[in-house]
Amino acid sequence: MNSAIKWIAGLSLAVVAFIGGAVAMGGGTEAQEATQGVVGNAVDGAVQFVANEVVQPVEPEVDMNDPFVIKRILPIDGPIRYGEWHWDDEGVPDGPLVMTVDLQARVISVFRDGYEIGAAAALIGSADHPTPTGTFPILTKERDNVSEQYNNAPMPWSLRLTWDGVAIHGGREVERGYVSHGCIGVPDEFAARLFDEASVGDVVIITDGVMTGIGGSLRTES
Repeated sequence: MNSAIKWIAGLSLAVVAFIGGAVAMGGGTEAQEATQGVVGNAVDGAVQFVANEVVQPVEPEVDMNDPFVIKRILPIDGPIRYGEWHWDDEGVPDGPLVMTVDLQARVISVFRDGYEIGAAAALIGSADHPTPTGTFPILTKERDNVSEQYNNAPMPWSLRLTWDGVAIHGGREVERGYVSHGCIGVPDEFAARLFDEASVGDVVIITDGVMTGIGGSLRTES
């Protein structure tokens, strides 16, 4: 993955936008086998990566005084694979925490004070149970949550985004060819770190095919 550009969300970014998907509320979390809508490079019909490498040759000037300007993107070598996650907050100052999820890339990123400190491949909803797009504050943190809607499926380290069941959580293997019932599934180790880092009220921004890079804004107001 190029160190200067990122799949990311937001309403007022300088972006390259692609055709968006349907916007609808999903619910629950039990992963099911995906039959369509999988994004990535295919090898013998199987998805290998969740995002392609992109190139931005010139890095714009960064306003280091603005906590919502992207100041750093993690130097990840190559596209993020299913089950892969990264975390590095060493030396990063305190500041607002913003999480972004892009449905095309199937990647979640975590920014503190504009510095990316975490990134992971993510499971998202299916066509029948889509993950909603938009800006969502974290409503609750629930360490040992389960999905009552889907046979008490485990949803540990839940960060609830909607009252009808959409959350970021662990509890399932993040594997290629699988989707959720609308939630954002992440590896358990990543979910645990994110749960410890995030607070109620922190913002999660979900889009469907949006990119920006260093110098772009995480602000969501138009």
